[in-house]
Amino acid sequence: MTEPGYEPETATGTGLEIAIVGMAGRFPGARNVLELWRNLRDGVESLTVFTDEELTARGVLPALLSQPGYVKSGRVVDGFDRFDAAFFGVSPREAELIDPQQRLFLECAWEALEDAGYDPDRVPRRVGVYAGSRMNGYLFNVYSNPAIVGTAGDLQIQVANDKDYLATRVSYKLNLGGPSLTVQTACSTALVAIHLASQALLSGECDMALAGGVGVRIPELGYLYTEGDVNSPDGHVRAFDAQARGTVFGSGLGVVVLKRLEEALAAGDNVRAVVKGSAISNDGALKVGFTAPGVDGQARVIRAAQRAAEVAPETITYIEAHGTGTPTGDPIEIAALTRAFREGTGENGFCAVGSVKTNIGHLGAAAGIASVIKTVLAMEQRLLPPSLFFERPNPQIDFASSPFYVNDRLSEWPARNGSPRRAGVSAFGMGGTNAHVILEEAPARPPAEPSRPWQLLLLSARTPAALERATANLADHLGAHPGLDLGDVAYTLEVGRKAFDHRRAVLCRDSADAVETLRTLPPGRTATGPTGAKERPVAFLFSGQGAQYPGMGADLYRAEPAYRAEVDRCAELLAPHLGLDLREVLDPTVAQAEEAGQRLGQTAVTQPALFAVEYALARLWMSWGVTPGAMLGHSIGEYVAATLAGVFTLPDALRLVARRGALMQAQPAG
Repeated sequence: MTEPGYEPETATGTGLEIAIVGMAGRFPGARNVLELWRNLRDGVESLTVFTDEELTARGVLPALLSQPGYVKSGRVVDGFDRFDAAFFGVSPREAELIDPQQRLFLECAWEALEDAGYDPDRVPRRVGVYAGSRMNGYLFNVYSNPAIVGTAGDLQIQVANDKDYLATRVSYKLNLGGPSLTVQTACSTALVAIHLASQALLSGECDMALAGGVGVRIPELGYLYTEGDVNSPDGHVRAFDAQARGTVFGSGLGVVVLKRLEEALAAGDNVRAVVKGSAISNDGALKVGFTAPGVDGQARVIRAAQRAAEVAPETITYIEAHGTGTPTGDPIEIAALTRAFREGTGENGFCAVGSVKTNIGHLGAAAGIASVIKTVLAMEQRLLPPSLFFERPNPQIDFASSPFYVNDRLSEWPARNGSPRRAGVSAFGMGGTNAHVILEEAPARPPAEPSRPWQLLLLSARTPAALERATANLADHLGAHPGLDLGDVAYTLEVGRKAFDHRRAVLCRDSADAVETLRTLPPGRTATGPTGAKERPVAFLFSGQGAQYPGMGADLYRAEPAYRAEVDRCAELLAPHLGLDLREVLDPTVAQAEEAGQRLGQTAVTQPALFAVEYALARLWMSWGVTPGAMLGHSIGEYVAATLAGVFTLPDALRLVARRGALMQAQPAG
């Protein structure tokens, strides 16, 4: 059974597709993308209402608060004032200086790589970073603090706060050697970053890329609404609605990890969605003002993205719109979309539109990445979350004569005409830089290959408390996703996570066993030590006769190809000397069990059987990278140790062991 997604033969690939293999973000009311999806699905508006006391304490004058147009609410990101400085090797003083936008973006870059299943220490060096941020409001805090200014030079303050260093800080801290560009196009920044990162991947400038944006408003004090302002008079965003009167700027950020689709599939990456094509444009002067939107520029970029993706407009069934909720912006956007779609289809009412801004506000430089993450999550769930506060359409929008309708309730997202689910995502920046991306649902994953009956789950963290949180998080994730292949989980934990000083390992058979073990494991069951310390030496000890039993190693023979290959090799080399197939003794059928037990009791068979099992077991451990620094054997075990050490070749050792067993059996009893 395959995972959700379209069958590859139904897709029309261009060879230029880009895979989204990881995502991370922080949003108003959501600490991560999972919480964001829950809020979107449930139609939650993430709005924080401030009291007069809170605003006064932050420096808002009482006279301003008494104004009838003062909106005492905001879209706040939890924890924007906190940063795990030690994790990234940042000193407390340096952390104080760094713009919180850059701190948060660095943390989310790490989280996005982990979501993609990659340890930053083990990714290819050619990883690019493309990102942008909003205007820095934190710099006032720095310059208004004499104690900080007196101990930090202007250059140090500049490097900690200037937008120029957002992307390069990530590249430096995570040791990423691809292109590192700070992108700035106002509200379209993050979507332009995805476009540029995709182009860099296609041109071979990098093998993987992080792309996204961050916008954190500091301080967040609400705002004073004035008539005709772009801001909403009541703090709500009513995209496409007759009552829409403005937008609300909020705080948030997001990062996606991108790879060329062909390489992502070959590597077994978790492809979450596909970028089929993208485009950017500018309005030029064909609009009423510098900050105004333009129909022509938007229509051109949408059609250019569709051409780049080589998809027909009628196969696109959802548009995550820029959707700011302004009285003039929304009609212009739908007019531009209609003009672009009409070049390929005359159908009406088949494509849903929505805007994440109705949930979390306008995140500025991060607006486009929030829209992309929302759309990817919707594709994965095959659900269209509601666009909030839509009751009656803006009278300037003729939805009835367009391909579009506002998706105002949670609804199924069906495939159309046999095509995979496709969506367009728009972001339009003040100043005229427009971006549009065509997304397609991920290809169906092939069924997981059979894995071992037991799995080892490895966890590590920088502190004991962090290790406990990581353990609880893994238990919660496995509990919420019981269909996950545990072998895949174990593999990602081993190769896709950085090893830290505080560690634990959990052995389990299936997801339910893993959840129970993780949740009941005593906190003290950990191993602690520097990860860079020299590895402890390993010695192999091989037992002699007396340890044998019918069916020994049978489970390993069935489950481990490396073990099975060595037993098969030994059995074939021994057959001329024993006159039997040793595998009939080591892995007998039910009908053969009694006879196998009798044969194994004969020294002439016991000793070769023990040798084969011990030799194959040692080779199995060595195939896993466990190499002995010393070996010790008792009786027949001495021969195994000597063979592994190179004293004998395997054929010579087996001939000697078979002869030795036969001679010993020929002796009088005792």
